[in-house]
Amino acid sequence: MKIGIDLGGSHIGLGVINSDNNILENYEKDFTEEEKKDILPVIENYIINMVNNIKKQYDIEEIGIAVPGVTKNGIILRTINLGINNYNISKKISENLHIPVKLRNDAKCACLAEYAHMVKEDSSLKDITMLFLTIGTGIGGGVIYNGKLLEGHMFEGYELGHIVIKENGIPCKCGKNGCFEKYGSILEYKKKVKQRLNIPENVNADPLREIMKARREEIADIDNQYISDLALGISNLINIFEPDTIVLGGGYSHFSYMFGNSLKDAIVNSNLLFNKRNDIDLRIAKLGNDAGIIGSIL
Repeated sequence: MKIGIDLGGSHIGLGVINSDNNILENYEKDFTEEEKKDILPVIENYIINMVNNIKKQYDIEEIGIAVPGVTKNGIILRTINLGINNYNISKKISENLHIPVKLRNDAKCACLAEYAHMVKEDSSLKDITMLFLTIGTGIGGGVIYNGKLLEGHMFEGYELGHIVIKENGIPCKCGKNGCFEKYGSILEYKKKVKQRLNIPENVNADPLREIMKARREEIADIDNQYISDLALGISNLINIFEPDTIVLGGGYSHFSYMFGNSLKDAIVNSNLLFNKRNDIDLRIAKLGNDAGIIGSIL
């Protein structure tokens, strides 16, 4: 058995995974505001305590951790939302549990998991080029080429949310201005909708979507601009990678039904693509929150 861990800015998810990459047991913890002030020992203690308990029932051979940031050789080099930098979390946990630990960017993990799931359903897709985007608090992603995840040698790379789509645009937490994720993330979209409709910040999920559904006309211009910005960023990536399939995950998957085919139409029926296409294979991710957990051990 293996343990997959998905580390987020406000929560941590942990799953026991069998040889078929299926999750047998799931655990989750939300971080309190007080815990976020000194998050590193909270994360480490939770993982160590949970795994020690799980070891009483299962023989665990490996642990994978999906991290929302830049990683290399088991070290968290930089995380914007967690504030953890240059820390060898793999070594710390491995020394305590005596189990090998590997680390990878969370979007890359989700990309691997979605690709594996897709091929499991249809083996003919094994050699495709797949562009994966997780669109939530920010935008992350990965690219599968001939069955392998593309990665850089110096860093993991493929920080797809930080391509610049607006010169001198909105400041991003990464230090640049005009990043794709400041225009295409679901977080930024929801912020604009809530401000327009005077919706309290703590209203989310189904209650928020119900309000939006009833008042679509009042936010039509926000929807149109959001789709336009999302299409611009995605078309840039299509021009670079020419993917066979594009998979969109993260929070966007919960809102995609509201936009229908608007995004596909905006990409195909525009002047954004260098190589014109009559259609694109645009899919919604299927694994949801399990993608990071499963992908961390692949």
